[in-house]
Amino acid sequence: MERSLRNVLVVSSGFLLLFTAYGGLQNLQSSLYSEDGLGMSALSTLYGTVLLSSMFLPPLLIRSLGCKWTIAVSMCGYVAFSLGNFSASWYTLIPTSILLGLGAAPLWSAQCTYLTIAGNARARKAGKLSKDVVNQYFGIFFLIFQSSGVWGNLISSLVFGQTPSKGSGVLAILLIVVFLENIQDVQREGGGERKSPPFWSTLLSTFKLFRDKRLCLLTLLPLYSGLQQGFLSGEYTRSYVTCTLGIQYVGYVMICFSATDSLCSLLYGKLSQYTGRVAIFALGAATQLCCSVALLLWTPHPDQLAVFFVFSGLWGVADAVWQTQNNALFGVLFEENKESAFASYRLFEALGFVIAFGYSTFLCVYVKLYILIGVLSVTMVAYGTVEYLESENPGRPLEPTQACQEEVKEIQTKM
Repeated sequence: MERSLRNVLVVSSGFLLLFTAYGGLQNLQSSLYSEDGLGMSALSTLYGTVLLSSMFLPPLLIRSLGCKWTIAVSMCGYVAFSLGNFSASWYTLIPTSILLGLGAAPLWSAQCTYLTIAGNARARKAGKLSKDVVNQYFGIFFLIFQSSGVWGNLISSLVFGQTPSKGSGVLAILLIVVFLENIQDVQREGGGERKSPPFWSTLLSTFKLFRDKRLCLLTLLPLYSGLQQGFLSGEYTRSYVTCTLGIQYVGYVMICFSATDSLCSLLYGKLSQYTGRVAIFALGAATQLCCSVALLLWTPHPDQLAVFFVFSGLWGVADAVWQTQNNALFGVLFEENKESAFASYRLFEALGFVIAFGYSTFLCVYVKLYILIGVLSVTMVAYGTVEYLESENPGRPLEPTQACQEEVKEIQTKM
């Protein structure tokens, strides 16, 4: 098996094991601990901490420890949160939510950075466009990762009130430590010694990147991603599924979401090299817009069991767009500042989650849906602006692999 692909599979399998334990817990927080508000408070604390850690920790840890060890250390916070749920109380869930939040931003930033570097390395070796290989690697990752929602929710549903074994989180850490290879960003280092940037420069690098107007526009993508995920896991599971069918159906509905999300992630990773990313983004926006409008008009009833699964499945079709294409887009556009770009991505995605969980208790469902529709519309306008700016910038330097291909074409023409 090709080396880069093997490492992608190791990372993906580690996340599968980790989130099999964590995913089911997250989806049940708002329903399982709803009486005293503990569940929503834990989720709000979690994403509030992610918001803060995203500002400083990812670039610092990734450049100090490397992607591999940042992933391994950050996974420990998820294991702690899983342990806290075995004896759920304010004294266990809130502290472990903070630990998880501190680890989440570095974990995801390191994962995205690792896949981007691996994709670029493979593209250079195979003579392909970096964006195509990076897209493919993110598709493979989210195919495996999103299946964790199937297994985690299946265990939670079949044995309600029980959670997946905490041992899977420990196995995830061991898998990363033992089998994942360290990876070097050859394109950045240029094959020579490079002086490490000052501590404060690294610490504040996330904020410095906002001088790029493309990033300022694109931050709406992760913001909306957080909002729509927060709506599904916090609002749809509670106000639609739990209130109408009962909490015992939450896991099964989320299995449908995870399954479609997983399969579509692989599909989009391969399809984007033929259709381009604009078409994929348009598909995701149209699907979620239609779902939001339909939810506004729909009156849930227990006899309409299939409809609950249709909505979660379509939501997965759209979410796969945001997960695969958003991450690949940030990795391709901000190649020289990957760590900071992915840190800003997690910052605004966490902000979306915090907003969604923050107004969850005092806004009506229809108001939240109007907010989703409004933010989605503005987000697509901002994204379209960035694509326009990219298309109008012919002087932008070619990717290394693209430059090689242009040279080959020129030689063939002369011959």
